[in-house]
Amino acid sequence: MTTIRTLASGSAGNASLLSRGKTHLLIDMGISCRRICQSLAELTLSPEDLSGILITHEHTDHIAGLATYIKKYPTPIYCTPAVSRQLSYRLAGVEPLLRPMELEEAITFGEVEAMILPTSHDCQGSAAWRFTTPEGRVGYLTDTGYVVEETGRALLGADILVLESNHDVDMLRTGPYPYLLKKRILGEEGHLSNDAAAAFAVESVRAGTRTVLLAHLSEQNNTPELALLTVRQALEEAGLSPLLAAAPRKTMSVAYRLEGVPCSG
Repeated sequence: MTTIRTLASGSAGNASLLSRGKTHLLIDMGISCRRICQSLAELTLSPEDLSGILITHEHTDHIAGLATYIKKYPTPIYCTPAVSRQLSYRLAGVEPLLRPMELEEAITFGEVEAMILPTSHDCQGSAAWRFTTPEGRVGYLTDTGYVVEETGRALLGADILVLESNHDVDMLRTGPYPYLLKKRILGEEGHLSNDAAAAFAVESVRAGTRTVLLAHLSEQNNTPELALLTVRQALEEAGLSPLLAAAPRKTMSVAYRLEGVPCSG
């Protein structure tokens, strides 16, 4: 059985865990090492059980816990070469743990294949991930201004799609952020809006996706209710009814099986 859950998801920090059998892959470490260890312990796991840490990009809300973590645990870290270089500049002692991967390269952990894919964000080498297992596929796409063509093709129809739904455009435009930050978020190297998430969700569900988990919701420019409403309306208008949920910002989500049914374990 393959499951995925978010440990935290939002502007304050991001981390998720994909598990199949003895394979456990942590996607990003944007919360403290202490919180990562506490979350793993709740699942009767420890850092020694992690097969790898998969980093999407080097922004703080995706790597905040790494500096402390790497002093204690020698878990390999997988990311693009550009992100690998940034991590080596910023984190003393990380070099022996880095395992750079070229975009669209895949690596296998047990019976889980992880492929790294391009995104469009305001840093070099930012990435999404696709996981292929005997039960099906999981797509993980956050922190991108738009869905890059090759990434969209690779993730389309994934059984479970973890998809950024960062902001409501009207809330962002009328909100307190300075103009340049608003421009960045709305740009092609920013974040997916609720409307953009809805459009890709419809396309992916038509291709076979059964579960859509909305992620990386802004605390200032979005609400879970608004994100869910926007995406659900688009799906319903298309005659589609997948399992749809929003990842909690600061707590662990339930686990989602590839069958598309949330489970408690």
